[in-house]
Amino acid sequence: MIGVFDSGIGGLTVVRALMQEIPSYTIAYFGDTARTPYGSKSRQTVIQYALEDSEFLMKQGAKIIVIACNTASSAATEILMENFPLPIFEVISPAVELAVQSSKRLRIGVIGTRATIASGIYEKKIREIAPRAKVYSVPCPLLVPLVEEGWLNKSETRMIVKKYLHPLKEKQIDTLILGCTHYPILKDIIQHKIGKRVTLIDSSLAVANKIKNFLRTHPAINTTMIKDSAAKFFVSDVTPQFEKTAQALLKKQIRLESIRL
Repeated sequence: MIGVFDSGIGGLTVVRALMQEIPSYTIAYFGDTARTPYGSKSRQTVIQYALEDSEFLMKQGAKIIVIACNTASSAATEILMENFPLPIFEVISPAVELAVQSSKRLRIGVIGTRATIASGIYEKKIREIAPRAKVYSVPCPLLVPLVEEGWLNKSETRMIVKKYLHPLKEKQIDTLILGCTHYPILKDIIQHKIGKRVTLIDSSLAVANKIKNFLRTHPAINTTMIKDSAAKFFVSDVTPQFEKTAQALLKKQIRLESIRL
């Protein structure tokens, strides 16, 4: 079983990508909807949440943990690796690798939560593999609440996206990392506002491919994985909007189970 967690609905973009790339593998998803968003919390609080989320998924039988949250990835990856004896995947490194490969002029933009952007993690990782890269980062704190509310086609959402992306258009970036797993849900709006010549990097697809390759090259772990069972979806607070958006995103009926950590 692959365990995936996020602060809310955004991590379901990772679940969708995993279902596309490795459809036979069973997935357990936990959306911490009672404590969303993580992007406005302190680093220590995010670390504590990530530890609790991971422990819950391990109790469900997860043999791999996916941190489907950029904020938690930037704050808690090393702590989780130190505390849990199983493979931990985060969404930042795969997105960075794909962005550097895709960018022709190494002018890379990053959008994310305040916590992710303030951490400087994307700039650090990009420059580790491409020292000459120009990296321009913009925090977009309103996008997660808009997605969680289901405001996916509202004029207000389009206006806010346009305002956030304006500084990056002025920098003439050629590649844009969607540095939050909520953002692929707004991919069409983002692409329209940033321009069709800019390549969007979806971290959910990047990490799904990383896990696919990992399983192919680690047969000992692969043989321990539960396969061909129905995915499980857990949340810390059930909301009608979450269920509606989740079913639209995954294009299937799902049953949400409410749990308290």
